[in-house]
Amino acid sequence: MDRRTVLRTAVAGGAAAFAGGLWAGAAVAAPAQPGVGPYGPLRAADANGIMLPTGFTSRVIARSRQVVPGTSYVWHDAPDGGACFTAGAGWIYVSNSEITPGGGASAVRFHADGSVASAYRLLSGTNQNCAGGATGWGTWLSCEEVSRGHVYETYPQGGTTAVRRAAMGRFKHEAAACDPDRRVIYLTEDETDGCFYRFRPTTWGDLSAGTLEVLVAGSGTSGPVTWARVPDPAASTTLTRRQVSGAKGFDGGEGCWYADGTCWFTTKGDNRVWAYDAVRQRIDLAYDDSLVSGTAPLTGVDNITGTRSGDLYVAEDGGDMEVCVITPDEVVAPFLRITGQSSSEICGPAFSPDGTRFYLSSQRGTSGSSSGGITYEVRGPFRTRFL
Repeated sequence: MDRRTVLRTAVAGGAAAFAGGLWAGAAVAAPAQPGVGPYGPLRAADANGIMLPTGFTSRVIARSRQVVPGTSYVWHDAPDGGACFTAGAGWIYVSNSEITPGGGASAVRFHADGSVASAYRLLSGTNQNCAGGATGWGTWLSCEEVSRGHVYETYPQGGTTAVRRAAMGRFKHEAAACDPDRRVIYLTEDETDGCFYRFRPTTWGDLSAGTLEVLVAGSGTSGPVTWARVPDPAASTTLTRRQVSGAKGFDGGEGCWYADGTCWFTTKGDNRVWAYDAVRQRIDLAYDDSLVSGTAPLTGVDNITGTRSGDLYVAEDGGDMEVCVITPDEVVAPFLRITGQSSSEICGPAFSPDGTRFYLSSQRGTSGSSSGGITYEVRGPFRTRFL
């Protein structure tokens, strides 16, 4: 099967949801294998301790418990999932805080030239806000990674109070991805036997009411799937993942990204990247570290994002502290590596709206504690199309 499909851009509510072909509308032929990445080998670490390909540079945007340069706002502990949103001529990077208690989410607003305009709080008083996802109407869904946790809808532009979206179910939420074509939100669950869900809002753009469904499939790693309604999304007496017979379990659901008919999600327990083909309603493996030839370049799979070129960027929780790229021609290779921070994890990968700047965080930095988080920006010649 040919994955070199015509590329197109899908923009979700002002978020930097560059979609590309991403092997659109077709089952994955075989999991990605190690090879030479589109940007070549990594150079020696720069002044920030980041190994990057030739032509790329990094800068520190914020550090936990320190004032964001150019503002009076103190950055949160343990920065985790993130996304970018258009804001006038500039943009906003939103970041969760994976601590308990406190949690929540913050934002940094940038001018058109990339300088920091302001920083501020979006959500407070929640617990273990891990990942989340951008909606098609420009809000950020911040997810609580605790048993019977909630999803909170936040407003990156500021000035609007975040809202708890109880209809989206109570479970150990990880990430979310907006599918504007089918008008659903996909959700991952960080449990060793977690499920993959989708939420159907009664009215698109309004998450106050709707239907929570769970993916039902066989025990294999590929094939057709169906969806079944979760009877009690509030999990009053029975956990959501145990309410539907035949619901497929996934070993530690993590990042989630939708583009062009496919929802990509990761599972950390088995180091896999999955592809849910929403058009054909089937799942396949896009990457599995146990199926690669030679040494696996990607382990500890975690957050995931995509670009207009059709490339997927997958961050590691552990591993070699790398962000790896998976290309549409089934090659997986390191894109960057953070050195000297082996007790941390990489979180919150996201591209600016024009695709020229890449944001990410080291959750615990060099200290190995939640107070040592560092948020970075990477610039360079990111490709805008797949050749």
